[in-house]
Amino acid sequence: MTGYSYTILIPMIPLVMFLVTGLLGMKWKPIVSGLLGTTGMGIAWILSLATAFSYFFGGHHAEGFQTIIPFEVSWLQFTETLIIKMGVLLDPISVMMLVVITTISFMVHLYSIGYMHGEKGFQRFFAFLSLFTFSMLGLVIATNIFQMYIFWELVGVSSFLLIGFYYQKPSAVAASKKAFIVTRFADLGFLIGILILSFVTGTFDFGKLTQPGTTIFGSAASMSFMGISALTWAMTLIFIGGAGKSAMFPLHIWLPDAMEGPTPVSALIHAATMVVAGVFLVARMFPVIHFQAPAAQEIIGYVGGFTSLFAAVIAITQYDIKRVLAFSTLSQLGYMMLALGVSGYGGEEGLGYMASMFHLFTHAMFKALLFLGAGSIIHAVHSNYMYDMGGLRKYLPITHITFLIACLTIAGVPFLSGFFSKDEILVAALNHNKLLFAIEFIVAGLTAFYMFRLYFSVFWGKDRHYHHTPHESPLVMTIPLMFLAFASIFAGYLPFHDLVTSDKMGFETEMHMAVAVPSVLIGLLGIAIAWILYKKESDVPAKMAKSFGILYTATYNKFYFDEIYLFVTKKIIFNYISRPIAWFDRHIVDGFMVGIGLVTEKISYQIKGMQSGQLQHYAFMFVAGALALALSMIYFLM
Repeated sequence: MTGYSYTILIPMIPLVMFLVTGLLGMKWKPIVSGLLGTTGMGIAWILSLATAFSYFFGGHHAEGFQTIIPFEVSWLQFTETLIIKMGVLLDPISVMMLVVITTISFMVHLYSIGYMHGEKGFQRFFAFLSLFTFSMLGLVIATNIFQMYIFWELVGVSSFLLIGFYYQKPSAVAASKKAFIVTRFADLGFLIGILILSFVTGTFDFGKLTQPGTTIFGSAASMSFMGISALTWAMTLIFIGGAGKSAMFPLHIWLPDAMEGPTPVSALIHAATMVVAGVFLVARMFPVIHFQAPAAQEIIGYVGGFTSLFAAVIAITQYDIKRVLAFSTLSQLGYMMLALGVSGYGGEEGLGYMASMFHLFTHAMFKALLFLGAGSIIHAVHSNYMYDMGGLRKYLPITHITFLIACLTIAGVPFLSGFFSKDEILVAALNHNKLLFAIEFIVAGLTAFYMFRLYFSVFWGKDRHYHHTPHESPLVMTIPLMFLAFASIFAGYLPFHDLVTSDKMGFETEMHMAVAVPSVLIGLLGIAIAWILYKKESDVPAKMAKSFGILYTATYNKFYFDEIYLFVTKKIIFNYISRPIAWFDRHIVDGFMVGIGLVTEKISYQIKGMQSGQLQHYAFMFVAGALALALSMIYFLM
């Protein structure tokens, strides 16, 4: 193979691992499936790193990074221009995502060998991990939006399988169905948006859609519906698909329940893969959104800002450590969407775009570390709840240090990766929308508070005198923690402003002290408040919660959005829409068809004597018919 043609192997290796472990896994010892899946993922990871190094640092890019398509085949052709192809597209964001997905997936595969040891369905778990990774890789290297949609749905199927891995538990089954159904509603919007876009432009190809100065949108200016342009409708509907995958408000309700899956699944879904697919989609379509549908871009910014604040407030009140991290993920995804919503195009104007991708990259490392660290904690104490934990720093030294690094990083402590990427988002927001900047500034303080509330409650506080002495996880689980801790520290030093930008051209950035200093101070304030309230166990937090009364209760219950959805679906949609439709279908449609059958049966019964099988009967009918015909002819001729 020459050039980048080997990159087709990156998604194909997980596909082969899925087929091999899925079909043959039960024929050998469980550990073989784990080692096989992890080895395959390690090879894909090395190939991704080699691709990134070659693409970003292997040549002169004074005129910007080129879009490379090393592999492509035609699949379906509708017109001369409307063709669905399957291929591999390499550009800055797709190469970055190859690194992110394979890195996190490899760490999760390695970690799962220890975490899932002895679990029923060990082989099945690794098969599903490989399927999920293949689906995500196929999504990010798609050369056209329809190929992306195909893999988008494959991601939905594989996440359904992983969230519902413990299919004996009703709660896991319910969570997997909830994730699948909610994202399917969003994906319907995505599909309609694709159809409108392809109708308007006559193409699915990203190269033609996102090329600067393209003329394919010329005829779209006159197309509108309800006073809104066709392209604004298309981009808004496509964003709805992305909002479903990235769990933006009000399609956020599936993500916390997805915690029912094994903890490595939570790391894979919530850190770097499924949930950032929506952010990646908006980034991929960014030139179209920015130039052709600015109203849709404004919607993206405000939805991201509200989701960020909404989720951060809820995270403050949760006690299940995985749910705290789930709402933290929602909040950080809101950061990324907001950054895209306030971004311009090209040079420093595109700071928001660069900052969003930068934060996607750094967040992948520290959030995967947080989830895998949470898995190590749960593995030690056999509980998800903070009130069952305390004093664990003495028993889990590696988990403690790596978890602390992740908490400091997400809190925006200077010189860790989260500090650099978060501050770029704040600067972009300040330059374009002061309200969204204010929201994210507050969220920065809330983030530091709820993360250190979690940290102090778990690792400090009161030793719970556990029934069995907690112990550190095995090396196969702690190596990924240490690697991700290293990445969480140093990922912020990558020159993203030269690598991943809206126009593929680098630009200069600098530290904005007017933003950095206040954001650090509000983060330190959040940490200090958490230190006072939770470092040592006391009744102060409970008294404060009680003093907030109904506000605290509503926040703890996630503002009752699950109950609202259930009321709307069961009481309104099912009772007043579904039941009448079912009655009409059963009594009118079915009744009409049954009536046709009964009439046909009755007529058939009446005339069946004409086919009696008796020769004299047929002779009589023949003579009678011939006589009637003869008499008719005589009558008309006279």
